[in-house]
Amino acid sequence: MSEEHTRYLAWFAEVAIHHQMSGRGFKERGGPVAIVAKKDWKLKARKPVRHKKIKRLIERLTVPLGVDTDLSSAFLETASFGPWDLLIVDKLPLGMEVESPDNEIIAFPTLRGVLAWNPNLKWCEVDHGAIPFLMNGADCMAAGIHRACDTIEIGDLIWIRDQSHGKPLAIGWATMNAMEMVDATKGKAVKMLHHIGDELWELEL
Repeated sequence: MSEEHTRYLAWFAEVAIHHQMSGRGFKERGGPVAIVAKKDWKLKARKPVRHKKIKRLIERLTVPLGVDTDLSSAFLETASFGPWDLLIVDKLPLGMEVESPDNEIIAFPTLRGVLAWNPNLKWCEVDHGAIPFLMNGADCMAAGIHRACDTIEIGDLIWIRDQSHGKPLAIGWATMNAMEMVDATKGKAVKMLHHIGDELWELEL
């Protein structure tokens, strides 16, 4: 585990303790939680793969997010996790392929991938009050969003970070464009897919 990853986990623990002590808890505001990783999902069909065989996948994971990384010397594997396909880099699940609501296969970093690659695009920022709901797997409401990457369009897969520290919290489908999610005072802005503490985050390799 990298030093940066260790610091992030320490920060995350401090946030969790703060909300528990303040009595806010981790209960959702109400309404259904969008489908995220399930407890009965298992890692299957794990196998090593050569860099040149998945070069296009790596480009799809990184280029749209402004990421510049060289994985040519990394130990690469692919696997299935429920209906998702994972890219495992040096024994960490850093990339995933998921089906969009429009039935399109989208490649995107996992939260561990966001931590490792620090993408420049497709993000929105939320205030401290939104964090406990995201940690519980709730969708992200527009009222908690203060800034967003101006490249975000409806239907994009995006990552959510905290306003104070820029740390990744969750990944989900944008239901508003960048301007709408910043300006709106109500409504769902991001439909949850993957969040800190879910089964993918906790997946042990």
